[in-house]
Amino acid sequence: MVDEKLQLILFNEENRQSNQIELIASENFASEAVRELCGSVFTNKYAEGYPGARYYNGCVYMDAVETYAQELVQKLYGCSYSNVQPHSGVNANTAVYQAFLKPGDRILGMDLASGGHLSHGAKPTLSGKVYKAYSYGVDKYGFIDYAQVERVAVENGVDMIVAGASAYSRHIDWAKFKDIARKVNAYLLCDMAHYSGLIAARRYPSPLPYADVVTSTTHKTLRGPRGGMILWNNPNYTKRIDSAIFPGTQGGPLMNIIAAKAQCFVEASEPAFGRYIDEVINNARTMAKVFMKAGYNVITGGTDSHVFLLDLSDKKISGKEAADRLEENGITVNKNGVPNDPRNFIETSGIRMGTAAETTKKPWLQPALMHWQANERFQWLDKAIEK
Repeated sequence: MVDEKLQLILFNEENRQSNQIELIASENFASEAVRELCGSVFTNKYAEGYPGARYYNGCVYMDAVETYAQELVQKLYGCSYSNVQPHSGVNANTAVYQAFLKPGDRILGMDLASGGHLSHGAKPTLSGKVYKAYSYGVDKYGFIDYAQVERVAVENGVDMIVAGASAYSRHIDWAKFKDIARKVNAYLLCDMAHYSGLIAARRYPSPLPYADVVTSTTHKTLRGPRGGMILWNNPNYTKRIDSAIFPGTQGGPLMNIIAAKAQCFVEASEPAFGRYIDEVINNARTMAKVFMKAGYNVITGGTDSHVFLLDLSDKKISGKEAADRLEENGITVNKNGVPNDPRNFIETSGIRMGTAAETTKKPWLQPALMHWQANERFQWLDKAIEK
């Protein structure tokens, strides 16, 4: 029996998730089948190593489920090789750095204020401490500045370029990144964590034809369990990537999570998933239009994906204050830095919004209804800002 206090906390969280409008772009609601496997007997088994080469006996079914997950994800994304053991997207990125770089090597990633991720070379993180990190940003309209990417890459002779973002709403030109990487003889790592569900549904360009290595989470738009994965096509990379995960950066894999990943790959291959992603994108575009019509600055003037970023730097409210007030009114978002942010990363001048979770929770939600809901639920924010 679950402890009484834990049961109460669980009940309250279930109630919060059910009743609040969930607009955090990195969150989603996993299916009952995915959650069932997360809590299955697979959690009881140690399985250090890889299928056919474990350090523990009794792994015949561990081998079966991991091999199945690999087969599914490789078919889903059209790649030749995969590692489904990373515990998170950050773990996946860290392992790729270890596999291809030496301490002190130079990496180039998107800066945080422009929509980048901490694990792409931010100073407080392992990637920013072990490696010499440089950054690129966006132009005055909020689009990736590919000329700057090339200039910084050439000037500093970087060893790896990281393409991908945490708060960038538009299509990323993976081919352009490949051209730049080849020009400076650098590896290209594409982190598709935010777009993996859209890519699986063929609604967003895939980085697989261009990248040396691709990393991703398995939650967010893919709607699976919290976890990570690595994908690639070059057979010469297999040993170094697998070794970087185990024993390089992780111990025993979470076999219950790998089983749940396999289930989410099955679900993402079904036609219904493509229809879901269509609604995710339609809802995000509709919400962005509502905000722009109300006079808000939506970075890049819209979205091609599930996410968009509101710039509040011209308002009398910080991103933190806006996110807190939204939560008080039953809407969950997260504060976020914006390009040339005048505020610090604690306060920020933006809020990031995404539609993947709310579209899962309300599959009947159509753009017209999302338009009404956005108008209805966000009218108060204008009043709060004017105070």
